[in-house]
Amino acid sequence: EEEKDGWLKKQGFDPAALRAQREAELAAGPQSSNRGPTSFDGSVAGFAGAAKLALPPGTKRILHEKDNYEEILVPPQTKAPVRGSERRIPTTEFSAFCQPAFEGIPELNRVQSIVYPVAYKSGNNMLVCAPTGAGKTECAMMTVLHCLEQHLHRGVLKSDEFKIVYVAPMKALASEITDKFSKRLGRLGMVVKELTGDTQLSRKEIGETHMLVVTPEKWDIMTRKSSDAALTALVKLLIIDEIHLLNEDRGAVLEAIIARTLRQVERSQSMIRIVGLSATLPTYKDVAVFLRVNVDRDLFYFDNAYRPVPLETAFIGVMG
Repeated sequence: EEEKDGWLKKQGFDPAALRAQREAELAAGPQSSNRGPTSFDGSVAGFAGAAKLALPPGTKRILHEKDNYEEILVPPQTKAPVRGSERRIPTTEFSAFCQPAFEGIPELNRVQSIVYPVAYKSGNNMLVCAPTGAGKTECAMMTVLHCLEQHLHRGVLKSDEFKIVYVAPMKALASEITDKFSKRLGRLGMVVKELTGDTQLSRKEIGETHMLVVTPEKWDIMTRKSSDAALTALVKLLIIDEIHLLNEDRGAVLEAIIARTLRQVERSQSMIRIVGLSATLPTYKDVAVFLRVNVDRDLFYFDNAYRPVPLETAFIGVMG
């Protein structure tokens, strides 16, 4: 038991207190859960098996007997009120080196502004769960810029000291991310390239690349091969998009990647920052603990009240 709790203690957690908190939240249910300053969640407790869930107030059930189906309409969630300490972060607060990456963007949105102190101002592991369209890619961009600044010496980027890896769930998304980051980070002299089953890079090209956008399967293969050990040793930032896939068929691949990265950190005693992004992740606290994220400081969960465009949901059940 002591050996199992060792990594928790190294990250500043009290294993006994963490277990007690988890058991208390599971027993008490969502309404009495203490979510802390970075969890903007009004529905679930964040741990697996957490209490009962119910449809929100205002939900309508319409029975269409003639056509033999039932319709359930869930109204859009009211936007969350602004907290007293909230403020929009102007992009002028980023360093002069980073400014070109925000060309045409005067300020961060609400979610990005809340995440900013951890994403850009610290090097801590981080998990961000927010609705689609909330700007999670920009949160990833801030972690990339923080990493670049750590390897900036007298205005010169020390390219041979680091690599950034962005794990995208699909090849199509990998191409989209590569295009988006290439355009913006290219202004900083950064090279971003896609490395999937459909694309191949020579060792020279990989050596000249600052950021690799990969699929889980591709990065899993590369981290298994001893011939790529020199590359993986240079990784300083690992971004995993759509991390809720841990619960899907491909989850074992993501789990292996994360476990291998954590093992590398322990073995080499060198820091690799892990950043998880997800749109839907009900058991976000369990995933945060797995990523070695401080759940009270570096975990951000935003429910649908933070969705930029309110969304009405309709479910149709056909009767048998």
